Amino acid sequence: MQYRKDPKSGNRLSALGFGCMRLPRKHGAIDQEESTALIQKAIEDGVNYFDTAYMYAGSEETLGRALQGGLREKIYIADKMPPPLCRNAADFDKLLHKMLDRLGTDYIDYLLIHMLTDVETWNRLCGLGIEDWIRTQKQAGRIRSIGFSYHGGQEEFPKLLEAYNWDFCQIQYNYIDENNQAGRSGLKKAHERGLPVIIMEPLLGGRLSKLNDNLVARLKQRRPENSVASWAFRFAGSFPY
Repeated sequence: MQYRKDPKSGNRLSALGFGCMRLPRKHGAIDQEESTALIQKAIEDGVNYFDTAYMYAGSEETLGRALQGGLREKIYIADKMPPPLCRNAADFDKLLHKMLDRLGTDYIDYLLIHMLTDVETWNRLCGLGIEDWIRTQKQAGRIRSIGFSYHGGQEEFPKLLEAYNWDFCQIQYNYIDENNQAGRSGLKKAHERGLPVIIMEPLLGGRLSKLNDNLVARLKQRRPENSVASWAFRFAGSFPY
């Protein structure tokens, strides 16, 4: 496993993280046994960054159960707070305590403001006092790093970078989406600010692991030993930032 140092926190993070949005399901619910096996195998193989969210039904609880027995201390958890559910200042505490309870932990390593698309949404949260709240939670040790996940256009992303002293950000990026959402230009702007970037959707929801036969044949010509998915991971991990 390759690792990269988070320049803000000093944490040594695995280049490949584990997203918990699409955990295996059985009879309409997350399969705890299979999910636990996958999560624990990932940890065994060196993955130490696990991403979940308040809005991923059942995900936080499943991850929390899978980490019982001392595994929590070996990994970093990223969780996400949903702005639509933050209607007043008290909601920040309510949502965070629910996340911690579901995960069975007393701190979150990387908390993201979920699915920001524009500065207006962030300004609304600021009006509710989120900046003071973040400061308080960091001082209490319940949040270690604060960032945001981005799902807007290229125009708004630089504005959000300037709107707050973030510890990191998360953007969708893959070889199909070089110019969608934050895009490559956003990746460069974050780097210029010294802001660590977490890449989400490197496989575009799995679609880049299942290409048509013609494309697969061309890739296999170049490197027969490489899986189709590995090309997407190599692309996402090819940037030094």
